[in-house]
Amino acid sequence: MKRLPRFGLVCVTYSDECRFRTITRTQYLLLSKSKRRETLRELYWANLWRLNRALSFCDRHDIRLYRMSSTLFPMSDDALAESVLHNLAANFSSIGRRALRLGIRIVMHPDQFVVLNSESPKVVETSKLILAKQALWMDLMCLPESPWSAMIIHGGKSGRADAMVESIASLPRNVRNRLCLENDEYSYSAADILKICQRAGVPMIFDNLHHAIKEKLETYDDVSIAKFVKLARHTWPDPSWQIVHLSNGNASFRDRNHSELIVDIPKAYARVPWIEVEAKGKECAIRKLKDDYVLT
Repeated sequence: MKRLPRFGLVCVTYSDECRFRTITRTQYLLLSKSKRRETLRELYWANLWRLNRALSFCDRHDIRLYRMSSTLFPMSDDALAESVLHNLAANFSSIGRRALRLGIRIVMHPDQFVVLNSESPKVVETSKLILAKQALWMDLMCLPESPWSAMIIHGGKSGRADAMVESIASLPRNVRNRLCLENDEYSYSAADILKICQRAGVPMIFDNLHHAIKEKLETYDDVSIAKFVKLARHTWPDPSWQIVHLSNGNASFRDRNHSELIVDIPKAYARVPWIEVEAKGKECAIRKLKDDYVLT
């Protein structure tokens, strides 16, 4: 029997087993400085505890890739928050070591506000700060400074590929060494993002639904999918680390909204080692994939 790809869970479970706490910036700013430290320490500790539970959940269900939420430690762009993070370094490293021991790969997908090639210098500066703070989380967890611990973003502002390459080159090493770029349905096609990845020396994450929408495909058996899955594999320092994203449209084949479960799988994904499953059904979708997946 051929080996199944390893499937990845995105952030939370369909059940209530993996949930995280948060605080809004407005709520945070209303607190006194002393109360801010106390609140963040309690929140961060609680989310580390919940992250540990998420690892246990993944291990029980044989899920070997977990996408950590980019909102797990809010306000960490604040100097006070950074000191709280460092004070919890032992807790972070304990969880990171446990993930490595369990064979669970931790990755991240920083939010849409990260635009490294914006026409606004302030947006670029803020984007770099966000990535640096989130890379710190991975550093504190003692996770590899490589695409094994991927930080995945999109191509950003359309028509600014050169600016993207230049911006990536200026990133701190702990960010740049983990960075991966993903194609999207709006600004950067699979062909576009592949060229940027090749120029910048970072891996490419291929997303089947984004590609289908962008290229107006009618089937996931389109030859272009196999082509870009293969080309993307060559951008990884180790081909066995390659990650792709898998999702289906909800109301129609090219619906941008994700479906509950995965019912349509590109045949080219049979040879991919790691698949992040982007479906509303979360672990239910992964379970169905494991039951139904047929390698061809």
